[in-house]
Amino acid sequence: MANTKITSRVIADDAVTTAAIADDAVGADQLASSAVVTASIVDDAITSAKIADNPAFSGTGSITLPAGTTAQRPASPANGMIRYNSTESSMESYVSGKWKIMDTTAYPIPTDFLVIAGGGGGGGNSVGPGGGGAGGYRSSYNSETSGGGGSSESIINLTSGVQYTVTIGAGGAAGTSNGSGATGTNSSFSGTGITTITSLGGGGGGGNIAGYAGGSGGGGGYTAAGGAGTSNQGYAGGQGLYHGNSHYGGGGGGGAGVVGGNAVKNGSTGNSADNHSGNGGNGVASTITGSSVTRGGGGGGGERVTNSLCIPGLGGAGGGGNGGPTSGATAGVSGTANTGGGGGAASSQTTTLGGAGGSGVVILRLATALYTGTTTGSPTVTTNGDDTILTFNSSGSYTA
Repeated sequence: MANTKITSRVIADDAVTTAAIADDAVGADQLASSAVVTASIVDDAITSAKIADNPAFSGTGSITLPAGTTAQRPASPANGMIRYNSTESSMESYVSGKWKIMDTTAYPIPTDFLVIAGGGGGGGNSVGPGGGGAGGYRSSYNSETSGGGGSSESIINLTSGVQYTVTIGAGGAAGTSNGSGATGTNSSFSGTGITTITSLGGGGGGGNIAGYAGGSGGGGGYTAAGGAGTSNQGYAGGQGLYHGNSHYGGGGGGGAGVVGGNAVKNGSTGNSADNHSGNGGNGVASTITGSSVTRGGGGGGGERVTNSLCIPGLGGAGGGGNGGPTSGATAGVSGTANTGGGGGAASSQTTTLGGAGGSGVVILRLATALYTGTTTGSPTVTTNGDDTILTFNSSGSYTA
């Protein structure tokens, strides 16, 4: 008789019992997909004795373990039991006769950073004032260099639920008559579980003295040396120079990528267009936001005499301000905001002010899948590929 002659309708209820089926007569390959469902299994029909040792589960989903309160723990626990304790909101296991919390530490959140401090202010009108140094520059992204020729830093790992503090350094105030520019203030990123990342403010440009040290050093005024930069953050400022005939040029402020330029005398007389103050050092380019942007330029040095033919220094690429013109009463140019650029020095004796330093910036980049969206300080939030980028132009926080 063909198999098709026997159907479920001609088999009496309960005619086929477990005892009537030979061991291993029905294999898994003979059961239609989804033929055996939970509703078809008698309560307690599957016991540990009927499950093979070391069972393996296929698929890519998960297994839900038993869950209950502390009071609902098994009355006779055995070593090796695991469950979710809803009272403690934690996984627990029974080990050596005691219930113990299982380690469920969250995965680390790899995060790249760019931290730039405020730039130094340019020197005020004096005997060849110096330009302000750029704010310290520290980077971890894409093997791009930090300031001062430093290597790219290591990525940081944030911890889920921790609030991290972002501090944006202000640019240093401009120098006034015979005064040096102020050093910029530090920028930082800090929080539990990481080493605080601090970039130092750029050194102020010297009035009639040496430039101040900083993330990048300020340019020297008069004939003085530029201030020192900080290792792995920025370069030193340039030196001031006497051109002759009462004409002086200040040194350029150090940049994150290049030393500030020294003042130069190429002319046969002190009052010559071939003489010029030092240019600010260039900054460093970063692609952390998805496009290449240069930041951390030093400020240009200034000249002494009104209507001098000598040329004031130019600001370095990356937000450095130009030295002020020798004619009129125009101040030195301020560093660009949120680049850490140094301020340009004053030139004409009819003005007193240099340019202020540019404020700093902190930029974070992490996988969009791990981004929480919990911030303060109103950072600009963009995406690039699979990553989210937070650009903090003012102080705030991020909660991972």
